[in-house]
Order: sequence, then structure tokens, then C-alpha cells
Amino acid sequence: MSRSAPLVPLLLLLALALTACGGGARTTGAEGADDPYFPKSGNGGYDVTHYDLTLAYDPAARRLTGKAEIEARTEQDLSAFHLDLAGLKVESVDVDGRSAGFSRDGQELTVRPRDVLDEDRSFRTTVRYSGVPETITDPDGSREGWLRTADGALALGEPTGSMAWFPGNHHPSDKAAYDITVSVPEGLKAVSNGELRREETKRGRTTFAWHMADPMATYAATVAIGDYDTRRSRTADGLPVYVAVDPDQSRASAKVLGRIPEVMEWAELNFGPYPFSSTGAIVDRVHDSGYALETQTRPVFPGAPDTELLVHELAHQWYGNSVTPKTWRDMWLSEGFATYAEWLWREDRGGDTAQDTFDALYEGDYYETASDNEAVWAFPPAEPPDAASISDTPVYDRGAMVIHKIRETVGDDTFYDIVQGWATAHRHGNADTDDFTTYVEKAAPDKDFSGIWDDWLYGDGRPSSP
Repeated sequence: MSRSAPLVPLLLLLALALTACGGGARTTGAEGADDPYFPKSGNGGYDVTHYDLTLAYDPAARRLTGKAEIEARTEQDLSAFHLDLAGLKVESVDVDGRSAGFSRDGQELTVRPRDVLDEDRSFRTTVRYSGVPETITDPDGSREGWLRTADGALALGEPTGSMAWFPGNHHPSDKAAYDITVSVPEGLKAVSNGELRREETKRGRTTFAWHMADPMATYAATVAIGDYDTRRSRTADGLPVYVAVDPDQSRASAKVLGRIPEVMEWAELNFGPYPFSSTGAIVDRVHDSGYALETQTRPVFPGAPDTELLVHELAHQWYGNSVTPKTWRDMWLSEGFATYAEWLWREDRGGDTAQDTFDALYEGDYYETASDNEAVWAFPPAEPPDAASISDTPVYDRGAMVIHKIRETVGDDTFYDIVQGWATAHRHGNADTDDFTTYVEKAAPDKDFSGIWDDWLYGDGRPSSP
């Protein structure tokens, strides 16, 4: 008995050594990105740099077959890591060409490579999967994910729906480049983000290969499958424009979509150089969705848009898609700017000034009903109370009022320096509310913004004075 006693500390030392070398739980990447509203979204331990998605869809059976090749770099030693994937059957997982173990628990796909992945190394994960993709109901009751349409499908991903059609690190803080190749029955089209690199028909199926070189959050990725009228053109500066419209919506959409070059020229004048290499729009008749979405380079509309809605979604290409929120708490930075873009467009086209719109909101005369006007003051735009509220009125309208108060404080010259400088400083990156308030204060150090932050950005209820 006395001789075996020293084995105890030796075993403890061995356990500590194994933990330090990768045998402990610390080498498993986190199963969430610590988002305040969607804690299971995203993952820890790695950063994705590129998604290569190869998809085949059968609308009649509603079946999707996919292969996702995910290039990433480790941020710690990894003996296991997580991907987000809702539904769908995983058939195999490889890491760097070698089969890997995997398991499922809700939206978490846990991958266990054969060997520990050392910190700061690149690796490639290949996931093969198939099944009928899910339509996801958000906390606010809206529908996203993989939405069935009359002749195909539409993938929408804000805030969590992209995990319904491909595995990945589904949080806005991890942006990546994309190649999305989609095979559909001949006669249908598949439209996605970026530039169309290839369109080829063989044996009754047509393949469309899309390339998005600039970083994109997973929620801004889309695939639209169906019978579309497509049109290619260019802006006066030579920027490619690709528009895909459901034939039933073509006539109603033609006039507004024809203004894309005009809107883009106006937006660049106000917000600075366009951050991507193409633009356009998708118009579809969606069964389960009634909202537009700022999918990158090619926003989606559920029917013919009006001009101000087009302005809103194109403004998001700067604010939301290029400068992307770090978490879903920072959504006002996207929606406040895009809503204020509508106010500026109206003002510049001889309609109500931005001040007129601000005053109408403050006085409660903007909406037709008292309840809609009261909703503006339900909570501070920078602090939605829960996940169901991140797309509510204060995030949009009161967020835009914060932007207007900044303009009122600094004057137009400094205001446009701030608007354009903010888009440049965080181009293709992520930012949060603290980043923004710090940027504004440094841009106008002689001004006091404490009242704006305290009363309009973080304050409860309607401020006592406009």
C-alpha cells in the first residue's frame, strides 16, 4: 500500500499533461458565438475564410443534395469543433481529406478530426448532406430558411435561416468568401450572390456557378430557384447589374428596377464607393415570407418593390453587408442607416425633408394608427429586449432618428464625412455600437453627444424634447 501512494500525484500530473497537449475539453471549440439573443448561433475556435457549396435541388421532391467545403483557420488547438446545421441528413464529414467523426444535437454538428488541429493553421472540412430543407420560424413569427415557392425555392437567412441549407459558422461576426454552384432541372434558373461564372446544361439539368469574392455573412447569402426573367446591364460606371424577376412580377417591377443605376449613383455620392463588384435584385413570389432582405449584391423582394424599398435594401450593401454588426444586438446600425437612406432619398427628390420625417415620428403623426406611432418608443434601439424584437420599429425608425440627431449636431459637411468614413473604416468588417459612438466622437471632438447616446440611443421612452 505504501508504495502505490506516489502513483496518485503522478496520475494527476499525467492528466494535466494530457489536457495541456490537447486531451482536455479546452480543445473543443465553443458551440456558440455568445450572441446575446441567439447563443447557439455561430461557433468558437476557428474563423471561416471560404465556403464552396455544391448543391442540387429537385423542386418536385423538395430534396436538396449538398456538399460544403469549408476552409477555415484555427484560433486555438482543436480536438473537436462545431458547425451549425438545422435538419438535413449528414452523410459524411472529412477534415483535410481524412474521414472525421461527427454527431448531431439540435442545430449543432460536432466534428472530431482524427488528429488535433493546432492553433493558427488552415484546414478544410467537407460535409456531404441531403434531405428536405427546413423552413424556420423566428422568435418574431417571421419565416426564413428554405422557403418553397410556386416553381422552386428561395433561401433567406436573417438571422439564423442559412443553417437550413448549408453547414457553417452561422453568425454575422464570421464572414467569408463564397462559391455557390447549383444544379436545377432544365428550364429553371438558380440565382445567388456575386457574379455568375458559369451556366451549363447537360442531361436535363442546368448548373449555375456563382462567385462572391468579398467577405459575406452567412445571413446575407441566398439561393433563388425558379422561372425568372433575367436581365444583365451596367451602371454608367460599368458596374454589372443582374436582375432576376418572377415573370408574373416583371411588368410591375420593371420601372423601379430600371432605376437601380440611378439609385447606385446617388448612394455612392452619399455613402462613398460601392463595396462590391456587382449589384442587382431578385423579385419572387414567396409563400412563407412577406419581407425584403438585403442579400449581398442582390437584395430579395417578395413582389414588385417601390423605389424607397429599393433604396433601403441597396443602402444595406454599405451598412449591414459591408459594415456588418458584430452581434444581433447591433442590428440598429444596419437598419437605422438604411431607414435614414430612405429619408435622404425623399429629401433629395423634393419630398419631405429628413427633419420633416423626424418631426412626424416624434409628434406621433407618421403612422396612421396611435399604436404604430407609440411602437417607436417601445425600447432603445441599441438594446432590444429579446430576440423577437430585433426587427421591431425602434431598431428602424428610432435608429434613424439617432442618425438624424448626429447630423443635426455636427452639420452636413461633418455628417457626410462621418457616414462615408464609417463605411470606409469598417469596409468588409464587423462593428458594434461602441465602435460607432467612439468613431462619431473622434470625428467631431468639439461636440457633446452624451445627450444623443443617453436619450435617443439607450434611453427608455420618448425623449422630453426633439
